[in-house]
Amino acid sequence: MATAEYKLHSAEFANEPFVDFSKPENKQAMEAALKKVTAEFGREYPLYIGGEKFITTAKMTSTNPSHPKQMIGVFQTATAEHASQAVEAAAKAFETWKRVPTEQRVEILFRAAEIFRQRKFEISALICAEVGKSWIEADADTAETIDFLEFYGREMLRFAGEHAVTPMSGEKNFLVYIPLGVGVVIPPWNFPAAIAAGMTAASLVTGNTVVLKPSEESPTVAVKVVEILYEAGIPKDALNFLTGPGEIVGDPLVKHPKTRYIAFTGSKEVGLLISEAAGKRVPGQIWIKRAVLEMGGKDATIVDEEADIDAAVEGVALAAFGYQGQKCSACSRAIVSEKIYDTFVQKLVERAKKITVGPAEDPGNYMGPVVSSMAMEGILGYIDVGKKEGRVVLGGRRAPGDGYFIQPTIIADVPPKARVAQEEIFGPVLVVIKAKDFDQALEIANDTEFGLTGAVYSQNAEKIDKAQEAFHVGNLYLNRKCTGAMVGAHPFGGFNMSGTDSKTGGKDYLLHFLQAKSIAEKVSH
Repeated sequence: MATAEYKLHSAEFANEPFVDFSKPENKQAMEAALKKVTAEFGREYPLYIGGEKFITTAKMTSTNPSHPKQMIGVFQTATAEHASQAVEAAAKAFETWKRVPTEQRVEILFRAAEIFRQRKFEISALICAEVGKSWIEADADTAETIDFLEFYGREMLRFAGEHAVTPMSGEKNFLVYIPLGVGVVIPPWNFPAAIAAGMTAASLVTGNTVVLKPSEESPTVAVKVVEILYEAGIPKDALNFLTGPGEIVGDPLVKHPKTRYIAFTGSKEVGLLISEAAGKRVPGQIWIKRAVLEMGGKDATIVDEEADIDAAVEGVALAAFGYQGQKCSACSRAIVSEKIYDTFVQKLVERAKKITVGPAEDPGNYMGPVVSSMAMEGILGYIDVGKKEGRVVLGGRRAPGDGYFIQPTIIADVPPKARVAQEEIFGPVLVVIKAKDFDQALEIANDTEFGLTGAVYSQNAEKIDKAQEAFHVGNLYLNRKCTGAMVGAHPFGGFNMSGTDSKTGGKDYLLHFLQAKSIAEKVSH
Protein backbone atom coordinates (compact mmCIF):
# COMPACT_ATOMS: atom_id res chain seq x y z
CA MET A 1 0.00 0.00 0.00
CA ALA A 2 1.36 3.43 -0.92
CA THR A 3 2.46 5.81 1.85
CA ALA A 4 -0.40 8.25 1.25
CA GLU A 5 -2.98 5.47 1.15
CA TYR A 6 -1.59 3.96 4.32
CA LYS A 7 -1.90 7.27 6.13
CA LEU A 8 -5.34 7.82 4.71
CA HIS A 9 -6.63 4.62 6.25
CA SER A 10 -4.61 4.01 9.38
CA ALA A 11 -2.09 6.41 10.89
CA GLU A 12 -3.09 8.92 13.58
CA PHE A 13 -1.79 12.48 13.31
CA ALA A 14 1.57 13.08 14.97
CA ASN A 15 3.68 16.24 14.81
CA GLU A 16 6.70 16.12 12.52
CA PRO A 17 9.88 15.68 14.61
CA PHE A 18 12.37 18.55 14.65
CA VAL A 19 15.82 17.99 13.20
CA ASP A 20 18.64 17.50 15.72
CA PHE A 21 21.43 19.63 14.26
CA SER A 22 23.90 18.39 16.86
CA LYS A 23 24.10 15.17 14.82
CA PRO A 24 26.91 15.48 12.25
CA GLU A 25 24.85 13.99 9.42
CA ASN A 26 22.10 16.60 9.90
CA LYS A 27 24.60 19.45 10.11
CA GLN A 28 26.21 18.25 6.89
CA ALA A 29 22.81 17.89 5.19
CA MET A 30 21.90 21.48 6.09
CA GLU A 31 25.26 22.81 4.90
CA ALA A 32 24.80 20.96 1.59
CA ALA A 33 21.26 22.33 1.26
CA LEU A 34 22.49 25.89 1.82
CA LYS A 35 25.00 25.40 -1.01
CA LYS A 36 22.28 23.95 -3.24
CA VAL A 37 19.83 26.82 -2.79
CA THR A 38 22.64 29.38 -3.14
CA ALA A 39 23.44 27.90 -6.54
CA GLU A 40 19.86 28.68 -7.62
CA PHE A 41 19.90 32.33 -6.49
CA GLY A 42 18.87 34.82 -9.17
CA ARG A 43 16.48 32.46 -10.94
CA GLU A 44 13.34 34.02 -12.43
CA TYR A 45 9.86 32.72 -11.54
CA PRO A 46 6.62 33.27 -13.47
CA LEU A 47 3.06 34.01 -12.44
CA TYR A 48 0.75 30.99 -12.65
CA ILE A 49 -2.75 31.84 -13.88
CA GLY A 50 -5.23 29.22 -15.05
CA GLY A 51 -2.49 26.66 -15.56
CA GLU A 52 -0.33 28.97 -17.69
CA LYS A 53 2.91 30.82 -16.96
CA PHE A 54 2.96 34.61 -17.36
CA ILE A 55 6.00 36.88 -17.63
CA THR A 56 5.64 40.64 -17.16
CA THR A 57 7.77 43.60 -18.16
CA ALA A 58 8.00 44.96 -14.63
CA LYS A 59 9.99 42.83 -12.18
CA MET A 60 10.53 42.63 -8.43
CA THR A 61 13.37 40.92 -6.61
CA SER A 62 13.82 39.08 -3.34
CA THR A 63 17.07 39.54 -1.43
CA ASN A 64 18.86 37.93 1.51
CA PRO A 65 18.47 40.07 4.67
CA SER A 66 21.72 38.62 6.06
CA HIS A 67 23.51 39.77 2.87
CA PRO A 68 21.29 42.41 1.21
CA LYS A 69 23.33 42.52 -2.01
CA GLN A 70 22.55 38.83 -2.60
CA MET A 71 19.53 38.34 -4.85
CA ILE A 72 17.41 35.27 -4.09
CA GLY A 73 14.94 35.40 -6.98
CA VAL A 74 13.39 37.56 -9.70
CA PHE A 75 9.59 37.79 -9.80
CA GLN A 76 6.90 39.27 -11.98
CA THR A 77 5.03 42.39 -10.93
CA ALA A 78 1.43 41.43 -11.57
CA THR A 79 -1.26 43.97 -12.43
CA ALA A 80 -4.91 44.41 -11.51
CA GLU A 81 -5.72 42.72 -14.83
CA HIS A 82 -3.70 39.66 -13.78
CA ALA A 83 -5.61 39.63 -10.49
CA SER A 84 -8.93 39.59 -12.32
CA GLN A 85 -7.74 36.86 -14.68
CA ALA A 86 -6.60 34.73 -11.75
CA VAL A 87 -9.93 34.99 -9.91
CA GLU A 88 -11.85 34.20 -13.10
CA ALA A 89 -9.58 31.18 -13.75
CA ALA A 90 -10.04 29.96 -10.18
CA ALA A 91 -13.82 30.41 -10.44
CA LYS A 92 -13.87 28.28 -13.58
CA ALA A 93 -11.65 25.60 -12.01
CA PHE A 94 -13.89 25.49 -8.92
CA GLU A 95 -16.66 23.84 -10.95
CA THR A 96 -14.38 20.85 -11.54
CA TRP A 97 -12.26 20.79 -8.38
CA LYS A 98 -15.22 20.85 -5.98
CA ARG A 99 -16.40 17.54 -7.50
CA VAL A 100 -13.10 15.73 -6.97
CA PRO A 101 -13.69 13.09 -4.25
CA THR A 102 -12.49 14.13 -0.81
CA GLU A 103 -10.15 11.13 -0.55
CA GLN A 104 -8.31 12.22 -3.69
CA ARG A 105 -7.85 15.76 -2.43
CA VAL A 106 -6.62 14.43 0.90
CA GLU A 107 -4.13 12.07 -0.74
CA ILE A 108 -2.65 15.03 -2.62
CA LEU A 109 -2.00 16.78 0.71
CA PHE A 110 -0.35 13.65 2.11
CA ARG A 111 1.77 13.37 -1.02
CA ALA A 112 2.81 17.01 -0.65
CA ALA A 113 3.76 16.36 2.99
CA GLU A 114 5.97 13.50 1.85
CA ILE A 115 7.70 15.71 -0.74
CA PHE A 116 8.36 18.34 1.95
CA ARG A 117 9.84 15.62 4.15
CA GLN A 118 12.17 14.53 1.36
CA ARG A 119 13.24 18.15 0.72
CA LYS A 120 13.17 19.30 4.33
CA PHE A 121 16.74 20.61 4.44
CA GLU A 122 16.40 22.38 1.09
CA ILE A 123 13.20 24.19 2.12
CA SER A 124 14.69 25.13 5.50
CA ALA A 125 17.85 26.43 3.80
CA LEU A 126 15.76 28.64 1.51
CA ILE A 127 13.77 29.97 4.49
CA CYS A 128 17.06 30.72 6.21
CA ALA A 129 18.31 32.65 3.16
CA GLU A 130 15.17 34.52 2.17
CA VAL A 131 13.79 35.66 5.54
CA GLY A 132 16.76 35.26 7.90
CA LYS A 133 15.59 32.41 10.11
CA SER A 134 18.15 30.43 12.08
CA TRP A 135 18.55 26.74 11.30
CA ILE A 136 16.32 25.76 14.21
CA GLU A 137 13.63 28.33 13.42
CA ALA A 138 13.66 27.41 9.71
CA ASP A 139 13.36 23.71 10.52
CA ALA A 140 10.38 24.45 12.80
CA ASP A 141 8.74 26.34 9.90
CA THR A 142 9.21 23.36 7.56
CA ALA A 143 7.99 20.89 10.19
CA GLU A 144 4.85 23.00 10.73
CA THR A 145 4.27 22.99 6.96
CA ILE A 146 4.24 19.19 7.03
CA ASP A 147 2.00 19.21 10.11
CA PHE A 148 -0.61 21.41 8.44
CA LEU A 149 -0.75 19.16 5.38
CA GLU A 150 -1.08 16.02 7.49
CA PHE A 151 -3.53 17.50 10.01
CA TYR A 152 -5.88 19.21 7.56
CA GLY A 153 -5.98 16.09 5.41
CA ARG A 154 -7.20 14.02 8.35
CA GLU A 155 -9.63 16.72 9.42
CA MET A 156 -11.20 16.86 5.97
CA LEU A 157 -11.83 13.12 6.13
CA ARG A 158 -13.72 13.83 9.34
CA PHE A 159 -15.81 16.57 7.74
CA ALA A 160 -16.56 14.57 4.58
CA GLY A 161 -19.76 12.59 4.33
CA GLU A 162 -23.02 12.98 6.19
CA HIS A 163 -23.27 14.37 9.72
CA ALA A 164 -25.97 13.10 12.01
CA VAL A 165 -28.65 15.51 13.21
CA THR A 166 -31.65 15.03 15.49
CA PRO A 167 -33.90 12.42 13.83
CA MET A 168 -37.34 13.50 12.62
CA SER A 169 -40.19 11.03 12.31
CA GLY A 170 -41.08 10.39 8.66
CA GLU A 171 -37.89 11.99 7.36
CA LYS A 172 -34.36 11.11 6.40
CA ASN A 173 -32.36 14.16 7.44
CA PHE A 174 -28.65 14.92 7.55
CA LEU A 175 -26.04 17.64 7.14
CA VAL A 176 -23.15 17.89 4.66
CA TYR A 177 -20.31 20.38 4.36
CA ILE A 178 -19.57 21.88 0.95
CA PRO A 179 -16.86 24.28 -0.28
CA LEU A 180 -17.30 28.03 -0.68
CA GLY A 181 -15.63 28.98 -3.97
CA VAL A 182 -12.58 31.09 -4.78
CA GLY A 183 -10.31 31.91 -1.87
CA VAL A 184 -7.70 34.66 -1.94
CA VAL A 185 -4.80 33.57 0.30
CA ILE A 186 -2.43 36.31 1.51
CA PRO A 187 0.27 34.90 3.80
CA PRO A 188 3.05 36.78 5.64
CA TRP A 189 6.83 36.53 5.33
CA ASN A 190 7.60 35.43 8.88
CA PHE A 191 6.38 31.84 8.41
CA PRO A 192 6.86 31.78 4.64
CA ALA A 193 6.32 28.05 4.15
CA ALA A 194 4.04 27.05 7.02
CA ILE A 195 1.40 29.77 6.79
CA ALA A 196 1.40 29.93 2.99
CA ALA A 197 1.00 26.14 2.82
CA GLY A 198 -1.43 25.97 5.74
CA MET A 199 -3.98 28.48 4.45
CA THR A 200 -3.62 27.18 0.88
CA ALA A 201 -3.94 23.51 1.84
CA ALA A 202 -6.95 24.17 4.06
CA SER A 203 -8.60 25.95 1.14
CA LEU A 204 -7.82 23.28 -1.44
CA VAL A 205 -8.58 20.18 0.62
CA THR A 206 -12.05 21.53 1.40
CA GLY A 207 -12.75 21.82 -2.35
CA ASN A 208 -12.12 25.53 -2.88
CA THR A 209 -9.78 27.02 -5.47
CA VAL A 210 -7.08 29.54 -4.63
CA VAL A 211 -5.31 32.67 -5.75
CA LEU A 212 -2.15 32.85 -3.64
CA LYS A 213 -0.44 36.23 -3.29
CA PRO A 214 2.59 35.93 -1.01
CA SER A 215 4.41 38.68 0.83
CA GLU A 216 6.86 40.66 -1.26
CA GLU A 217 9.57 39.62 1.22
CA SER A 218 9.18 35.85 0.73
CA PRO A 219 8.02 34.97 -2.80
CA THR A 220 10.71 32.33 -3.40
CA VAL A 221 9.62 30.12 -0.51
CA ALA A 222 6.00 30.62 -1.58
CA VAL A 223 6.62 29.56 -5.17
CA LYS A 224 8.38 26.43 -3.90
CA VAL A 225 5.25 25.63 -1.88
CA VAL A 226 3.16 26.08 -5.04
CA GLU A 227 5.48 23.91 -7.13
CA ILE A 228 5.38 21.11 -4.53
CA LEU A 229 1.56 21.24 -4.42
CA TYR A 230 1.50 21.02 -8.24
CA GLU A 231 3.91 18.09 -8.11
CA ALA A 232 1.71 16.37 -5.54
CA GLY A 233 -1.30 16.62 -7.87
CA ILE A 234 -3.09 19.94 -7.32
CA PRO A 235 -4.39 21.05 -10.75
CA LYS A 236 -2.61 24.18 -11.92
CA ASP A 237 -5.87 25.97 -12.65
CA ALA A 238 -7.06 25.31 -9.08
CA LEU A 239 -4.04 27.07 -7.57
CA ASN A 240 -3.04 30.41 -9.08
CA PHE A 241 0.09 32.30 -8.02
CA LEU A 242 0.56 36.08 -8.25
CA THR A 243 3.41 38.29 -7.06
CA GLY A 244 3.32 42.05 -6.67
CA PRO A 245 2.60 44.87 -4.24
CA GLY A 246 -0.49 44.52 -2.09
CA GLU A 247 -2.02 47.81 -3.19
CA ILE A 248 -1.69 46.82 -6.88
CA VAL A 249 -2.53 43.09 -6.73
CA GLY A 250 -4.00 42.36 -3.30
CA ASP A 251 -6.64 45.08 -3.38
CA PRO A 252 -8.33 43.96 -6.64
CA LEU A 253 -8.17 40.32 -5.49
CA VAL A 254 -10.02 41.16 -2.29
CA LYS A 255 -12.61 43.31 -4.06
CA HIS A 256 -13.35 41.01 -7.01
CA PRO A 257 -17.04 39.97 -7.09
CA LYS A 258 -16.12 36.30 -7.60
CA THR A 259 -13.83 36.20 -4.58
CA ARG A 260 -15.73 34.22 -1.97
CA TYR A 261 -13.36 34.59 0.99
CA ILE A 262 -9.99 35.99 1.99
CA ALA A 263 -7.54 34.16 4.26
CA PHE A 264 -4.96 36.64 5.54
CA THR A 265 -2.14 36.62 8.04
CA GLY A 266 -0.24 39.86 8.64
CA SER A 267 -0.46 43.27 10.26
CA LYS A 268 -3.46 44.75 12.03
CA GLU A 269 -3.54 47.69 9.61
CA VAL A 270 -3.74 45.53 6.47
CA GLY A 271 -6.13 43.07 8.13
CA LEU A 272 -8.56 45.87 8.94
CA LEU A 273 -8.41 47.17 5.36
CA ILE A 274 -9.22 43.67 4.11
CA SER A 275 -12.07 43.32 6.59
CA GLU A 276 -13.53 46.64 5.47
CA ALA A 277 -13.15 45.88 1.75
CA ALA A 278 -14.56 42.36 2.14
CA GLY A 279 -17.60 43.72 3.96
CA LYS A 280 -18.55 46.04 1.10
CA ARG A 281 -20.64 44.48 -1.66
CA VAL A 282 -19.51 45.18 -5.21
CA PRO A 283 -21.58 44.87 -8.43
CA GLY A 284 -22.00 41.23 -9.43
CA GLN A 285 -21.28 39.89 -5.93
CA ILE A 286 -23.94 37.41 -4.77
CA TRP A 287 -22.58 36.45 -1.33
CA ILE A 288 -21.24 37.95 1.86
CA LYS A 289 -17.49 37.47 1.71
CA ARG A 290 -15.75 35.78 4.58
CA ALA A 291 -12.53 37.18 6.00
CA VAL A 292 -10.33 34.82 8.01
CA LEU A 293 -7.85 37.20 9.59
CA GLU A 294 -4.80 36.55 11.75
CA MET A 295 -3.25 39.82 12.81
CA GLY A 296 -0.83 41.24 15.37
CA GLY A 297 -0.10 40.94 19.04
CA LYS A 298 1.45 42.75 21.97
CA ASP A 299 1.98 39.60 23.94
CA ALA A 300 2.73 39.66 27.64
CA THR A 301 4.41 37.28 30.03
CA ILE A 302 3.46 37.78 33.68
CA VAL A 303 6.19 36.84 36.15
CA ASP A 304 4.78 36.44 39.66
CA GLU A 305 6.86 36.62 42.85
CA GLU A 306 5.98 32.94 43.36
CA ALA A 307 7.48 31.98 40.01
CA ASP A 308 10.57 29.93 39.24
CA ILE A 309 12.54 33.04 38.24
CA ASP A 310 15.20 31.22 36.25
CA ALA A 311 12.57 29.36 34.22
CA ALA A 312 10.73 32.65 33.60
CA VAL A 313 13.93 34.38 32.49
CA GLU A 314 14.66 31.59 30.01
CA GLY A 315 11.09 31.53 28.67
CA VAL A 316 10.93 35.29 28.25
CA ALA A 317 14.34 35.48 26.54
CA LEU A 318 13.47 32.72 24.06
CA ALA A 319 10.00 34.12 23.31
CA ALA A 320 11.20 37.72 22.98
CA PHE A 321 14.28 37.15 20.82
CA GLY A 322 13.55 33.92 18.91
CA TYR A 323 13.51 34.83 15.21
CA GLN A 324 14.41 38.39 16.19
CA GLY A 325 10.98 38.92 17.80
CA GLN A 326 9.35 38.71 14.36
CA LYS A 327 6.45 36.50 15.43
CA CYS A 328 2.95 37.69 16.19
CA SER A 329 3.22 35.41 19.25
CA ALA A 330 6.52 36.88 20.47
CA CYS A 331 6.80 38.11 24.05
CA SER A 332 7.12 41.88 23.78
CA ARG A 333 6.06 42.76 27.36
CA ALA A 334 7.35 41.20 30.57
CA ILE A 335 5.07 42.23 33.44
CA VAL A 336 6.92 41.49 36.65
CA SER A 337 5.99 41.58 40.33
CA GLU A 338 7.71 44.46 42.12
CA LYS A 339 8.91 42.01 44.78
CA ILE A 340 11.27 40.30 42.30
CA TYR A 341 11.52 42.99 39.63
CA ASP A 342 15.16 43.99 40.09
CA THR A 343 16.35 40.38 40.36
CA PHE A 344 14.39 39.38 37.25
CA VAL A 345 15.73 42.29 35.16
CA GLN A 346 19.30 41.57 36.21
CA LYS A 347 19.02 37.86 35.40
CA LEU A 348 17.26 38.58 32.10
CA VAL A 349 19.97 41.01 30.97
CA GLU A 350 22.66 38.45 31.80
CA ARG A 351 20.78 35.75 29.85
CA ALA A 352 20.18 37.99 26.83
CA LYS A 353 23.86 39.03 26.73
CA LYS A 354 24.62 35.45 25.67
CA ILE A 355 22.53 35.80 22.50
CA THR A 356 24.66 35.83 19.35
CA VAL A 357 23.63 37.95 16.34
CA GLY A 358 24.77 37.53 12.75
CA PRO A 359 24.10 35.89 9.38
CA ALA A 360 21.35 33.29 9.59
CA GLU A 361 23.25 30.63 7.65
CA ASP A 362 25.77 30.41 10.53
CA PRO A 363 24.32 27.99 13.12
CA GLY A 364 26.33 29.74 15.82
CA ASN A 365 23.98 32.74 15.63
CA TYR A 366 20.80 32.54 17.71
CA MET A 367 19.51 35.75 16.11
CA GLY A 368 19.75 36.59 12.42
CA PRO A 369 18.68 39.78 10.64
CA VAL A 370 15.30 41.46 10.67
CA VAL A 371 13.60 41.00 7.35
CA SER A 372 14.27 44.28 5.52
CA SER A 373 15.80 47.74 5.70
CA MET A 374 12.30 49.17 6.20
CA ALA A 375 11.68 46.83 9.13
CA MET A 376 15.05 47.76 10.62
CA GLU A 377 14.36 51.49 10.37
CA GLY A 378 10.94 51.05 11.98
CA ILE A 379 12.33 48.98 14.87
CA LEU A 380 15.20 51.40 15.52
CA GLY A 381 12.64 54.22 15.50
CA TYR A 382 10.66 52.44 18.22
CA ILE A 383 13.88 51.94 20.21
CA ASP A 384 14.44 55.72 20.08
CA VAL A 385 10.91 56.20 21.44
CA GLY A 386 11.63 53.60 24.13
CA LYS A 387 14.74 55.46 25.24
CA LYS A 388 12.46 58.35 26.20
CA GLU A 389 9.72 56.16 27.71
CA GLY A 390 11.92 53.81 29.73
CA ARG A 391 15.49 52.76 30.52
CA VAL A 392 17.46 50.75 27.95
CA VAL A 393 19.30 48.10 29.97
CA LEU A 394 20.57 46.07 27.00
CA GLY A 395 21.13 46.69 23.30
CA GLY A 396 19.40 49.58 21.62
CA ARG A 397 21.48 49.74 18.44
CA ARG A 398 22.29 48.02 15.16
CA ALA A 399 24.56 45.01 15.46
CA PRO A 400 27.73 44.71 13.32
CA GLY A 401 27.54 43.37 9.78
CA ASP A 402 26.17 44.22 6.34
CA GLY A 403 22.79 42.64 7.06
CA TYR A 404 19.80 44.09 8.88
CA PHE A 405 21.09 43.15 12.33
CA ILE A 406 19.74 44.67 15.54
CA GLN A 407 20.97 43.94 19.05
CA PRO A 408 18.56 42.18 21.41
CA THR A 409 17.08 45.15 23.24
CA ILE A 410 15.52 45.32 26.71
CA ILE A 411 13.81 48.49 27.91
CA ALA A 412 12.98 48.48 31.64
CA ASP A 413 10.76 50.72 33.79
CA VAL A 414 8.25 51.25 31.00
CA PRO A 415 4.79 52.64 31.92
CA PRO A 416 1.91 50.33 30.83
CA LYS A 417 0.47 52.97 28.50
CA ALA A 418 3.75 53.90 26.81
CA ARG A 419 3.84 53.56 23.04
CA VAL A 420 6.44 50.79 23.22
CA ALA A 421 4.13 48.94 25.62
CA GLN A 422 1.06 49.30 23.39
CA GLU A 423 2.15 49.18 19.72
CA GLU A 424 3.43 46.10 17.93
CA ILE A 425 7.14 46.59 17.18
CA PHE A 426 7.79 43.22 15.49
CA GLY A 427 11.48 43.12 16.31
CA PRO A 428 13.93 42.11 19.05
CA VAL A 429 12.62 44.65 21.56
CA LEU A 430 11.26 43.65 24.97
CA VAL A 431 9.75 46.08 27.47
CA VAL A 432 9.67 45.29 31.18
CA ILE A 433 6.81 46.66 33.27
CA LYS A 434 6.54 46.60 37.07
CA ALA A 435 3.30 45.42 38.75
CA LYS A 436 2.45 45.78 42.42
CA ASP A 437 0.56 42.48 42.56
CA PHE A 438 -0.89 39.69 40.42
CA ASP A 439 -4.24 41.40 39.87
CA GLN A 440 -2.55 44.55 38.56
CA ALA A 441 -0.31 42.39 36.34
CA LEU A 442 -3.41 40.85 34.76
CA GLU A 443 -4.97 44.30 34.28
CA ILE A 444 -1.82 45.54 32.53
CA ALA A 445 -1.60 42.40 30.39
CA ASN A 446 -5.19 42.84 29.19
CA ASP A 447 -4.90 46.58 28.66
CA THR A 448 -4.01 46.60 24.96
CA GLU A 449 -6.09 46.33 21.80
CA PHE A 450 -4.62 42.90 21.10
CA GLY A 451 -5.29 39.45 22.55
CA LEU A 452 -3.13 36.82 20.87
CA THR A 453 -0.76 34.95 23.20
CA GLY A 454 0.19 35.31 26.83
CA ALA A 455 2.14 33.45 29.48
CA VAL A 456 2.12 33.30 33.26
CA TYR A 457 4.92 32.07 35.49
CA SER A 458 3.72 31.25 39.02
CA GLN A 459 3.73 28.27 41.37
CA ASN A 460 0.53 29.51 43.05
CA ALA A 461 -2.40 27.37 41.86
CA GLU A 462 -5.01 30.01 42.73
CA LYS A 463 -3.24 32.63 40.61
CA ILE A 464 -2.92 30.17 37.75
CA ASP A 465 -6.66 29.49 37.97
CA LYS A 466 -7.38 33.22 37.97
CA ALA A 467 -5.20 33.72 34.90
CA GLN A 468 -7.00 30.95 33.03
CA GLU A 469 -10.28 32.81 33.53
CA ALA A 470 -9.14 36.44 33.30
CA PHE A 471 -6.16 36.64 30.90
CA HIS A 472 -7.97 37.53 27.65
CA VAL A 473 -5.87 35.90 24.93
CA GLY A 474 -6.49 33.21 22.35
CA ASN A 475 -3.45 31.18 23.42
CA LEU A 476 -2.47 31.15 27.09
CA TYR A 477 0.66 29.34 28.29
CA LEU A 478 1.33 28.54 31.93
CA ASN A 479 4.90 28.18 33.20
CA ARG A 480 6.22 28.00 29.64
CA LYS A 481 7.07 30.46 26.86
CA CYS A 482 4.33 32.11 24.78
CA THR A 483 5.72 31.07 21.38
CA GLY A 484 5.90 27.68 19.70
CA ALA A 485 2.27 26.66 19.12
CA MET A 486 2.12 23.10 17.79
CA VAL A 487 -0.42 21.98 15.19
CA GLY A 488 -3.12 19.89 16.82
CA ALA A 489 -1.96 20.60 20.38
CA HIS A 490 -2.32 24.40 20.46
CA PRO A 491 -5.00 25.68 18.01
CA PHE A 492 -3.73 29.17 17.24
CA GLY A 493 -5.54 32.49 16.91
CA GLY A 494 -6.35 35.56 18.96
CA PHE A 495 -9.00 37.97 20.17
CA ASN A 496 -9.72 41.67 19.66
CA MET A 497 -7.34 43.29 17.14
CA SER A 498 -5.36 40.07 16.90
CA GLY A 499 -7.87 38.72 14.39
CA THR A 500 -10.89 36.49 13.99
CA ASP A 501 -9.58 33.76 16.33
CA SER A 502 -9.37 31.35 13.42
CA LYS A 503 -7.54 28.65 15.43
CA THR A 504 -5.17 27.34 12.79
CA GLY A 505 -4.10 23.79 13.40
CA GLY A 506 -7.30 23.11 15.34
CA LYS A 507 -10.34 20.92 14.91
CA ASP A 508 -12.56 23.86 13.88
CA TYR A 509 -10.24 25.51 11.36
CA LEU A 510 -11.57 23.91 8.18
CA LEU A 511 -15.06 25.19 8.99
CA HIS A 512 -13.86 28.63 7.86
CA PHE A 513 -13.61 27.20 4.34
CA LEU A 514 -16.84 25.18 4.32
CA GLN A 515 -20.57 25.87 4.47
CA ALA A 516 -23.17 23.53 5.91
CA LYS A 517 -26.05 22.23 3.83
CA SER A 518 -29.02 20.62 5.59
CA ILE A 519 -30.91 17.96 3.63
CA ALA A 520 -34.24 16.41 4.63
CA GLU A 521 -36.24 13.90 2.63
CA LYS A 522 -39.77 12.80 3.44
CA VAL A 523 -40.01 9.02 3.55
CA SER A 524 -43.12 6.87 3.33
CA HIS A 525 -43.71 4.21 5.98
